[in-house]
Amino acid sequence: MNPKHIILTLLLMLCPIGMAAQSTITRNKPKPAVTKPKPATKPKAKPKPAPRRNSTSHSGSTVSLSTELNKLINNMVYVSGGTFTMGGTSEQGSDADDSEKPTHSVTLSSYYICKYEVTQALWRAVMGSNPSYFKGDNLPVESVSWNDCQTFINRLNSYTGRNFRLPTEAEWEFAARGGNYSRHYKYSGSNYISDVAWYGDDSGSSGNRTHPVGTKQANELGLYDMSGNVWEWCSDWYGSYSSYSQNDPTGPNSGSERVMRGGGRRNGAWNCRSSHRFSNSPGISDCSFGLRLVLSQL
Repeated sequence: MNPKHIILTLLLMLCPIGMAAQSTITRNKPKPAVTKPKPATKPKAKPKPAPRRNSTSHSGSTVSLSTELNKLINNMVYVSGGTFTMGGTSEQGSDADDSEKPTHSVTLSSYYICKYEVTQALWRAVMGSNPSYFKGDNLPVESVSWNDCQTFINRLNSYTGRNFRLPTEAEWEFAARGGNYSRHYKYSGSNYISDVAWYGDDSGSSGNRTHPVGTKQANELGLYDMSGNVWEWCSDWYGSYSSYSQNDPTGPNSGSERVMRGGGRRNGAWNCRSSHRFSNSPGISDCSFGLRLVLSQL
């Protein structure tokens, strides 16, 4: 046998073609590309929903606009129309000052008035803020000017479709006196001021702060805090009284100050009488100034 053939035969016996080929292919096969796994992508945070307006008070409680509006409607007290003597009548004695004179006859149509001063919960539900110095949902709202009250009332009316307003001075006094059920008390509901009012002279009960509405004795109509707690804005411009009889008076056509009634938590008993009058610029606010609402029709 040819020596070359012998060498070839030996090589084939030691390394079969299939294995050689397989070996060659294996050596030359490209390594698969290694793909590094992408880092996990954090899901985008969902935007937090905007907090509901008027949802939380400084004390952590929540208020609902619909709940507060329902409470307001349910707390409106009917005042049957009638005739009364307005001003410094005999039960006011020597405390009646010149601004309360002359007394005069006033005839009013029927209306509704809220049994409570506007609370901070209601104000905040409507306005989305609380301007009061003393904080508490059931405290009367204060630190509000007459102009602030108009803004509040306009917004309240847009929510309710009703025509809430401030009382006229005559409506306020008639209601404070107990309307047609009046027992002719010096203060709203009693001749003893401590029964009905949070007030603030040396013997006063307020502790120089406001108190939750409705915690003193009500008057003959079931109205609370018509004397004391906070002064209440009326709709009228301030002006002098006339001796003439009047029907549904609304006060002077113009002026520089608006009427306030009822006295406040830091005022003496003299200021809390049902006939006492006070006034202030419509742009002035104070931590003793609040309001009460009236409706001509419910």
